[in-house]
Amino acid sequence: MTTPDFWRARAAPSLDDIEALAEAARADLPSPFAEAARDVILQVAEIAPDDMLEALGMDDPLDLTGLYEGIPLTEKSLFDVAVQPDMIWLFRAAILDEWCARGDVALDALVTHVFVHELAHHLGWSDDDIARIDRWWE
Repeated sequence: MTTPDFWRARAAPSLDDIEALAEAARADLPSPFAEAARDVILQVAEIAPDDMLEALGMDDPLDLTGLYEGIPLTEKSLFDVAVQPDMIWLFRAAILDEWCARGDVALDALVTHVFVHELAHHLGWSDDDIARIDRWWE
């Protein structure tokens, strides 16, 4: 049995689609944020792995749309030896779940928001710092 074309056109955005939206957001960043984002690796996964959720004290993978892993620029030293590269994780299922639940935001805007939020952690901003600037959730 073949899938009708109208169903294929309505397929959920893929991992590659989410990555393309995040890369578009990165490409649109103004300087100096663009320079800071240049060397951060972007990793898109279906859901956060269990060990990551456990380390964060979380149970539901749909609660985690993104995560920054690395040492924020404000804490780096020339003497630090990088154990792993700085990385921004985006989690497709959680992003799509939030997108559907909200119903009031375009997917590209949501992916951009999550990417920029995690990039802000790379810049050394706390969640409180980000909340003071970004009133996204109001």
